[in-house]
Amino acid sequence: MDLTSLSLEQKVGQLFFIGIPGPELDVPTNSILDDVGPGGICLFARNIKSREQTRELNDALREQLPVVPLISVDEEGGLVDRLRRIMTPIPAAGLMRSAQDAAMLGQIVGRSLSLLGFNMDFAPVVDVVTEERGRQSNGLYNRPFGKSADDVIAMAGAFNDEIRRYGIRSCIKHFPGYGATTVDSHEELPVVEITEDEFQTLDLEPYRQLLPQADSVMIAHATYPNVALQEHDRNGRLLPSSLSYNFVSDLLRGQLDFDGLVVTDDLEMGAVIKNYGIGDACVMAINAGCDMLAICADQQRIRDGYRAVLSAAQTGDIPLQQIDRSVQRIASLKQKISPPPAFDNGALDELCSDTTSLVERLG
Repeated sequence: MDLTSLSLEQKVGQLFFIGIPGPELDVPTNSILDDVGPGGICLFARNIKSREQTRELNDALREQLPVVPLISVDEEGGLVDRLRRIMTPIPAAGLMRSAQDAAMLGQIVGRSLSLLGFNMDFAPVVDVVTEERGRQSNGLYNRPFGKSADDVIAMAGAFNDEIRRYGIRSCIKHFPGYGATTVDSHEELPVVEITEDEFQTLDLEPYRQLLPQADSVMIAHATYPNVALQEHDRNGRLLPSSLSYNFVSDLLRGQLDFDGLVVTDDLEMGAVIKNYGIGDACVMAINAGCDMLAICADQQRIRDGYRAVLSAAQTGDIPLQQIDRSVQRIASLKQKISPPPAFDNGALDELCSDTTSLVERLG
C-alpha cells in the first residue's frame, strides 16, 4: 500500500486512532470521519449493540474511508470484554493456567473479531504482575497473564500467535511495563517506583521475547523516576513514557530494534490530560516517535489534536520526515490486512460454546 501520494492533511489523518460516537454512521460520525480521515477506529461498548450491527458498522467504515482503516477493539477478556453484550463473556487472561489455555482464548477472540469485521485487537497485555505487585490497586486486576515474566511470555505469546492466525493484528501493551504501578493511569499519572535492575530484567523481558511476533506496541502513560531513561518536561515534571523520546525512540526503536507500529494509550486519560493539553500531547507523542495517537471519546479533542499535529507539521515543529516514517509504518501494517470472511452467525454461536467449554475447563 503506497500512501506517499496522500496530501499532508491526509497523512496527518492517518496518524489518528479514534473512537466514534455511536453504533452507526450517523451525522456526527460521518462528520468526524470527513474532518480527520483517521487511519484507525477503535470500537467500544457504546458502538456494539448486536452481531449484525457490529459487522455492518465495520463494513461501512471500510467503505466510508478513502484509505482502508485499522479497526480495533480492546478484547482481552474478563473486565475488558467489549463483546460481552453479543457473545458469551470470555474469561480474563489472569485465569489462564497454561499456554494451551491462552491459545484457546486467542482462537476464540481471533475468529470472533474476524467474523465481526475487525482487523486488529489492542491485546495482549504483557505487563508483569507478580504476587507482590498484585496487592496494589492499579486498574490491572486480572488483565495480565500469569504471575511472572515467563508466564507472560508463554501465555501472551500463545494468545498473540492465535489472533494473528485469524488475520487480527496484535498490539502488545503497555510499554515499557505497567505491572508495578500503584495507581490507574485513567485517573492520574503513575509513578512506578522500581529499580533499574527490576525494570530491565522483569518488565522489559516480555518485549525482548515477543516483539518479533508483535504487529504493534501500545505505549503506557507512566513515569519511572529510578530508571536512567526517565525525562522531565520543560516545567520539571516527570514526563510520561508515551511522550518520551527516550522511552519510545531510544529504548523501543533503538535498543529493542522495533520498527513496527507504535500507538499511544488513550491520550484522554487523566495521566496526560490533567497535565498537558490534547494538542501539545499529540505533538509531543509524535516527536517522541509514536506513529498513531489514540483519542477515544471526545470528538472536539480529536479535532483539536488533528489541527495541532497538522499545524506543527506545517511549521516544522514536527519534521515531515517523521510524518512520512509513521505513515509508511501504518501502510506496512495495512498491507497485511485481508478482507474479513463472510458473516456467519452460526460460527459465532459455536465460538460461544467454545467459550463455555474454556470456562468449564478453567474451573
